[in-house]
Amino acid sequence: MTCGMQRIQTAVVGASGYTGSELLRLLLQHPHVELCAVTSRQEAGKSIASLFPRYRGLPGSELTFIAPDADAIAATGAAVAFLALPHGVAAEIASALLQRGVKVIDLSADFRIHDAAVYQEFYQHPHPAPELLQESVYGLAEIYPREIAGASLIASPGCYPTSILLPLIPLLRANLIDPQSIIANSMSGVSGAGKKADTAYLFCECNESLRAYGIPKHRHLAEIEQELSLAAHESVRMTFIPHLVPVNTGIHSSIIANLRPGINLDQIGAALDSIYANKPFVRLLGAGVCADTKNVTRTNFIDIGWHFDTRTNRLILTSAEDNVVKGAGGQAVQSFNLIFGLDEKAGLLSV
Repeated sequence: MTCGMQRIQTAVVGASGYTGSELLRLLLQHPHVELCAVTSRQEAGKSIASLFPRYRGLPGSELTFIAPDADAIAATGAAVAFLALPHGVAAEIASALLQRGVKVIDLSADFRIHDAAVYQEFYQHPHPAPELLQESVYGLAEIYPREIAGASLIASPGCYPTSILLPLIPLLRANLIDPQSIIANSMSGVSGAGKKADTAYLFCECNESLRAYGIPKHRHLAEIEQELSLAAHESVRMTFIPHLVPVNTGIHSSIIANLRPGINLDQIGAALDSIYANKPFVRLLGAGVCADTKNVTRTNFIDIGWHFDTRTNRLILTSAEDNVVKGAGGQAVQSFNLIFGLDEKAGLLSV
């Protein structure tokens, strides 16, 4: 469906957190969006501009937060709703909105994992809406653009998975690396933990400190292995070590894998280029270059570089992205653009 200059009635559910705030920043300035509903249980009755003074003066910033209610959201005429809610909470309202004819782009983990048993294993509770798992499309825009364009329910990928999957999927599809040799060390800014009061994320706990966490089975590992297995056409198990670093936003991933016999560095570059040459938000830095978060924060770009260690026959990939833009809100807006037949770059080309 091509909408031309028509503005699409859009809701954001859970709009007061870090990801919700980033979605508002992008959508308030999107040329094809008219915000018709924003929800927050805690901030109901306040305007966007009063909660986020940064957005004062932008058209739409006078909109008032309401409580998250599917009937109230649908009554505003919303054609689509972004859900920036915790896992386990998003599924219920997603189901209700879909029943009311509203398309859903869910930024939680509730619909990313195809197998309800795997979801329960990693999230420690039964899946709240297993009947929707086969309907959802994993919203990795560079990999599944056609599927996203025809979907009513998008499961927008996690921030860590995006930084790991985009470098690896082309190489696994081309059978260039050993899928059982993958190790990823990833570092994320503190905003990745969400907007909650928790001693572990206080300034004095995080500042001047770097620590690993979630070892050996971080929740994001489930969707990473799922998508790598699809790309490799075999079950993939990998080691994923996330770290918390004292910055607001940004993710850097260093990924190590063994090359298949006879594979050279030119083939690595060619495989990445074959998938991403015309993808506007993937910037291939080339061999011998390392990605740097300072070049991607507050943007929807992901930068990817690579090296080959001849001593160990290991490929070293590095990627950098903003965890609340390319890793969350910006990527979700990419899916929105694909669903409504818009330019994929609409509302996202800012540096």
